[in-house]
Amino acid sequence: MTKSLYHIETEYYQLISEIEERQGELTPELEQQLIINETQLQSKSISYLEVCSAKESLNNRIDDEIKRLQELKKSNSKLIDNLKNRLLDAVKLYGNFEVGLTKFGIRKSKSVSVEDVNSLDKEFKTVKVTESANKKAIKEAIERGELVKGCEIVENLNLKIN
Repeated sequence: MTKSLYHIETEYYQLISEIEERQGELTPELEQQLIINETQLQSKSISYLEVCSAKESLNNRIDDEIKRLQELKKSNSKLIDNLKNRLLDAVKLYGNFEVGLTKFGIRKSKSVSVEDVNSLDKEFKTVKVTESANKKAIKEAIERGELVKGCEIVENLNLKIN
């Protein structure tokens, strides 16, 4: 049965605890257990790294496929717009017409076109405000010793693979 990194780590800490209880004295059995754990750890770490690499590669291929599909959608939308505009031009030129059970005609609608939002009076504008934390300023303030309510600097541990 293969062990997870969690189990290997747990066993390792138990071994270290036992060695500390013996005041650093290593028995041949404890030494053998340490070697096995180190080998398992190295093996698992390489396996995990391979899985991470494979998944990152898959994510890159997915990103490429998303871009390809977005371009295909954009191309299809452009074609749809062009075809509908040609049908509209035909209705304008020839008037309403039918093909089988399908009727082609024009329907009128109204929309508002605004050239410059900034030139409008306040009553004709909607202001949308989004707030976000200025994390750089908060970090600098905390590092200077200031208290910023509800904020703290959290030290993260990130995996570094060379």
